[in-house]
Amino acid sequence: MDAIKIAKEVFEIESKTILDLCNSLNENFSNAVELILSIKGRCVVSGMGKSGHIGAKIAATLASTGTPSFFMHPGEALHGDLGMLTSEDVLLAISNSGETEEVLKLIPVVKKRKIPLIVIAGNQNSTLAKQADIFINIAVKKEACPLQLAPTSSTTATLATGDAIAVALMKARKFKPDDFALFHPGGSLGKKLLTRVGDLMVSSNLPIVHPDSEFNELVDVMTSGKLGLCIVLENEKLVGIITDGDLRRALRANDKPRFDFKAKEIMSENPKTIEASAMASEAEELMLKHKIKEIVVTQDEKIVGIIQLYTIGNV
Repeated sequence: MDAIKIAKEVFEIESKTILDLCNSLNENFSNAVELILSIKGRCVVSGMGKSGHIGAKIAATLASTGTPSFFMHPGEALHGDLGMLTSEDVLLAISNSGETEEVLKLIPVVKKRKIPLIVIAGNQNSTLAKQADIFINIAVKKEACPLQLAPTSSTTATLATGDAIAVALMKARKFKPDDFALFHPGGSLGKKLLTRVGDLMVSSNLPIVHPDSEFNELVDVMTSGKLGLCIVLENEKLVGIITDGDLRRALRANDKPRFDFKAKEIMSENPKTIEASAMASEAEELMLKHKIKEIVVTQDEKIVGIIQLYTIGNV
């Protein structure tokens, strides 16, 4: 058995399925997005079996990207969980065949309560499709399963459609990284997006020198500061920065190391700065863009600290 060959065949079949979805998109997709945007309640997702597993992921993606949503198991819904639905919600029902018994049994109650119904299915002539207020067709030409039994291409198509809905809603809501962070405070990305520069900067015992400071003073200040750098100030104004790398390069600039240079001769002028109120993610982006490891922090045009790249990385 050539497992790699089989994997490539699966990838080719499923990628073709995704591309076919592009050609089948119509105004129903736009109408579904607009409907979800218009409701005051939640987007409740339901599906059975593999469709249910995909539905749970879609609900989780929607909830984490600005659209209140949760997954409702149709079997449990038939035994009381339908009370989760309110008249301000929309039901997003998933069934590849469009004939899933447990999902179909939800429809009379949904219709009686006048709850809008969006259906994602692979059969436009199915019972579920005909009951839908908005129907999104995810019919696939071929499953990746060699027996054409296990849902493979069809679940990929469903998942991609759910992702497309979520992304369209994010764009419409102008969902920003800060919003994402509010819903992911426990993750490293959330912490980084919620943390401000002022929370991470070093603000005490700052290694400050004058442009005319000489080699010995630079070494002493850099050593005592324990940041591997010196901030060069003149009349309390930032004029440069010296890193330990600058110091080493200055010593190696000649055949014989020289120790008579001053700060202004080796400093990097116009160093990057960032406000203490800025997000840590902004500082990280700035450092990566300019390939530097530290930024001087300001507040009301005064030097208040230093933030370093590794500190943000440890958040």
